[in-house]
Amino acid sequence: MKKLALILVSALAIASCKNAAKEQAEAEQAKQATIDSIRMEVAAKQAEEARQKTIDSMKVVAERQRIQRQQVIASNNASTTTSSTTTTTTQKKGWSNTAKGAVIGAGVGAVTGAVVSKRKKGEGALIGGAAGAILGAGVGSVVDEKKKKEAAGQ
Repeated sequence: MKKLALILVSALAIASCKNAAKEQAEAEQAKQATIDSIRMEVAAKQAEEARQKTIDSMKVVAERQRIQRQQVIASNNASTTTSSTTTTTTQKKGWSNTAKGAVIGAGVGAVTGAVVSKRKKGEGALIGGAAGAILGAGVGSVVDEKKKKEAAGQ
């Protein structure tokens, strides 16, 4: 009976030591989980602060740009009102006949070259477009010269 009691006490002592180790490990895990949770909260807060700083700086930049635009508009309005009384309006120049002829000639030449070419449509379009641009520019140049002479004669 003494042996049995000794064995039982020893078994209980060993079991209680194992339970204490297990409880200590669980306590360490709980502490680590708490620490990790706090770190995540701090990181989230820092990220939110950084995002808010970025938004605030973007607002400041947008406000500066808005003020600059207002200043430019105000200065343009001021210069328009002062310069409109002193200068006459000039008519905006359009395309010259040379440029118009070159563009029209290139388009017509490209279409014609693609249609006429039997095998290589792209090559025909390039050659036709180049030839058409040259001929169209030549015709437009002749028309420009004629208009200059008429304007000088008046």
